[in-house]
Amino acid sequence: MNEELKVQMDGLLEKYTELLFGETSPELKEQVHAWVLYSHIAKTMPPLVQHWNSTYPDAKEDMRKLIAEIKALNEQYRNKK
Repeated sequence: MNEELKVQMDGLLEKYTELLFGETSPELKEQVHAWVLYSHIAKTMPPLVQHWNSTYPDAKEDMRKLIAEIKALNEQYRNKK
């Protein structure tokens, strides 16, 4: 991937994070990136995610917590509007 595309993709992720939470930070962007990647793989290759979940049950639980945190932060942001 060329540098220009990396910068543009980072901008897209930053804007998406801002739209979800009303703010952005490196930590929030990292969380959203992990959530988006996991969600996409879960939708396009469910057996792969099932295998990953069974291989790494602790990571599966961490991902569940991350998804719940993202949902809660998004709801808080929407309720403030």
